[in-house]
Amino acid sequence: MSLAVIVPAYNESSAIGGALAALAAQSDLDFRLVVVDNACTDDTAAVVRRFAATAPFPVEIVTEPSPGAGTAADTGFRHAIAGGATLLARTDADCLPAPDWIATLRSYMEEGAEMACGRSIPRRDEDPSWTERVIFPAVVRLAATYGRYRRAHRSPEFRTPYVLVHGHNLAMSAWLYLSCGGTAREPLEDGSEDVTLLNRARRHTSRIVRAEDMVVESSLRRLRAWGPKRTLLWHWDRRFRPPTPAEVHIR
Repeated sequence: MSLAVIVPAYNESSAIGGALAALAAQSDLDFRLVVVDNACTDDTAAVVRRFAATAPFPVEIVTEPSPGAGTAADTGFRHAIAGGATLLARTDADCLPAPDWIATLRSYMEEGAEMACGRSIPRRDEDPSWTERVIFPAVVRLAATYGRYRRAHRSPEFRTPYVLVHGHNLAMSAWLYLSCGGTAREPLEDGSEDVTLLNRARRHTSRIVRAEDMVVESSLRRLRAWGPKRTLLWHWDRRFRPPTPAEVHIR
């Protein structure tokens, strides 16, 4: 399968270097990288171009002027598919995929999964506290269990149960992406594009798996800027929103 990794980025010049280095350190380097410049006003694209000069895989930069992680991801996914990708993966510019991330997700897809939803843990280089490392992830998992039983996630049209999904750690086939309509093209503050994508996919296939051994370290910057309560409410149908769109993006 031809694999493309999509990384949406908005003003991530100070963070994306870590994600690029983590991808370059993968045990499986048989993929191409598509970074989506989501109307950046900093040097994100320049950082990626410097990396591309010596990267161990092909690197492409695509521009998406409309704001929103979902919009940028959709642009990247469709660009990759148009270029021949049959397998898609996504992580974010402030994340660190584990060294076996590509190998693990490829294994799930080769075994017949159409979508794999991986596990998120706090970035170790951000020195997470015990609460950030243990308690908050446990609360997120508890909330996901509640999500499994929400009426909105239990429609008869869904062909498989709801699972915890993180936009920064997922893989799916190009066929499923196109069949289900892909990621919602909306501003970040308007909805959880990863949950929307999962539910769209669940209408088309039962071959969706929760992959606990497909690991990505995610940044704690939103949790630390907003605190646990507001961060959880943000993830719960955006029941908390910052006063202005600019404050959605924590840098």
